[in-house]
Amino acid sequence: MTHVEILDADRGRSGGYKVDVNRGERVGRVSSEWFSRPADERYLSLSELFSAVHGRTERSQTRTVASAAIQVEASRDNAERLALILPGSDAPVAPTHWSFGQLASLVGAPAAYLRQLPASLAGINLQYGLTSHRTEQVKTLEIENGRVELRAVTGPDYGRIYDHELVAAVQKIAGDGIGDTRWKVPGVLDWTTGIYNPRVDITKDTTTLYASDRDVFLFLVDDLNPIEAGRLPNGEPDLYFRGFYCWNSEVGAKTLGMASFYLRAVCQNRNLWGVEDFQEITIRHSKYAASRFAHEAAPALTRFANSSPVPFVNGINAARERVVARNDDDRADFLRNRGFSRAETTKIIETVLAEEGRKPESVFDFVQGITAVARHKPHQDARIDLEAKAKKMLERAA
Repeated sequence: MTHVEILDADRGRSGGYKVDVNRGERVGRVSSEWFSRPADERYLSLSELFSAVHGRTERSQTRTVASAAIQVEASRDNAERLALILPGSDAPVAPTHWSFGQLASLVGAPAAYLRQLPASLAGINLQYGLTSHRTEQVKTLEIENGRVELRAVTGPDYGRIYDHELVAAVQKIAGDGIGDTRWKVPGVLDWTTGIYNPRVDITKDTTTLYASDRDVFLFLVDDLNPIEAGRLPNGEPDLYFRGFYCWNSEVGAKTLGMASFYLRAVCQNRNLWGVEDFQEITIRHSKYAASRFAHEAAPALTRFANSSPVPFVNGINAARERVVARNDDDRADFLRNRGFSRAETTKIIETVLAEEGRKPESVFDFVQGITAVARHKPHQDARIDLEAKAKKMLERAA
């Protein structure tokens, strides 16, 4: 029988969970967000985040206009002041740094060069491009912030998914994201003890709920309900938690996407450790993006949130039980036949021996060795290639 044990949340309140982060992948995407976000882009709850991104939507409007009808105004008295007059509006619209770059890109002008010019010269070049370029229409996103600002300029078929729509979809499964449901801002791994504490105060420094004027990013975990999938070599349970992160940009800075996975811990700078079964979907903001979000992405998030861990645990157990090598020749053949070089084969076997105290025998042993080697690869492409091979190996074992 498959052993699936979801441990009692009271154990998390009493001191956390012992985890082994030397297994699985390390994913740094959330850490990159954590490092780069200033204080005013960090939110302490999903309701606070929703209020911020929904509020700007309520102050915004979109329109599709003929590009040749856009007038560029530049001040001779202020070399940095440039504004646009859009059809149907007499008030000038000030482009943001982001929308100026989009506008320049649409007309084929180098934005970095135009930004170095006085506004009057940049305006002449931009006006020429708007009048003569092939894209006859553009879609604008404008917001009232004391003055009217142009947040985004895209092609007419841009399928905008608003940031608040993604946050609302997450709220349906995670409430406020602070522990009122099983999904919450993650805890912190104590490196000195190897214990992951799921209960930490949510502050500007620990939160994983972010939004800027260009995007939104959210990361939540179900870390009060750890899942036991087999045992470690020392006999202790190998514990996992479910987690997901998602992102969007309503101004065209990035796709909409979400990733789901099982992980063993989150450290203070929000690296994800011991990640297994990483799955990701992305949706480009094309013409039918809103429909795809409603029918694909949002339901996928709900399915993962409500799914049983049994298939995941079954896969882990199957990989643990499937012995594929009993001697050194078997180990070398197993890896070389799957595209690993002689040097990689040696390194993988040595890594398992160093970390597990024995040479690899099961598929799971080899997968852990491959992902451990991948963690130390300095180049992302090489790391992703190794992790993909490990994932394929695990899937076939299941």
